[in-house]
Amino acid sequence: MDVNINYQKELDSLIKNLVKEEKVPRLLLHSCCAPCSSYVLEYLSNYFKITVFFYNPNIYPEEEYLRRVEEQKKFISSLNTKYDINFIIGKYDTESFYAISKGLEKVREGGERCFRCYELRLNEAAIVSKEKNYDYFTTTLTISPHKNAKKLNEIGELVAKKHGTNYLFSDFKKKNGYKRSIELSKEYGLYRQDYCGCVFSKNERMEQKNNNQE
Repeated sequence: MDVNINYQKELDSLIKNLVKEEKVPRLLLHSCCAPCSSYVLEYLSNYFKITVFFYNPNIYPEEEYLRRVEEQKKFISSLNTKYDINFIIGKYDTESFYAISKGLEKVREGGERCFRCYELRLNEAAIVSKEKNYDYFTTTLTISPHKNAKKLNEIGELVAKKHGTNYLFSDFKKKNGYKRSIELSKEYGLYRQDYCGCVFSKNERMEQKNNNQE
């Protein structure tokens, strides 16, 4: 696809056609956490029958992982939507995350290690999407201003082709999506973590806090 593609316009165009054709596709939505999913679910649940797929083997420690799982389930049950939202949880296979991170432990957040983590999670979403015959799959990750939406969409397109399914392009931070996610997090009292998820991002955030205190 064009390197300068506007992913939000792509999504707007697709949704416009779905409404015109009165179609409501099934969407597998990979979610990294409840706060990031909040706006995405509010927005997309008007046009898709969504199943949230929580597959995040990068999250550290296990207590944090379990807390995010429960927060995600709580939010889904609290949100009033046009179509019911289902939830499935992937395997917490932390070994797979550390395997793709090997040699990149010192890379700062937002670099090659993160790109490999994107691929790990999107690849698993593509596999589930194909196996369970979803019309599309996508991820909430593009809502974050700290995530590379272009890279996420490129990876999503690649793994979709690899497994024979369809990736839904997005840049959910657009149209004030990130701002709305903060509003919804406050409205629903959601736990908002202060680091992405992995031990490396946790350590980096702690380092930043310590530097700010000095």
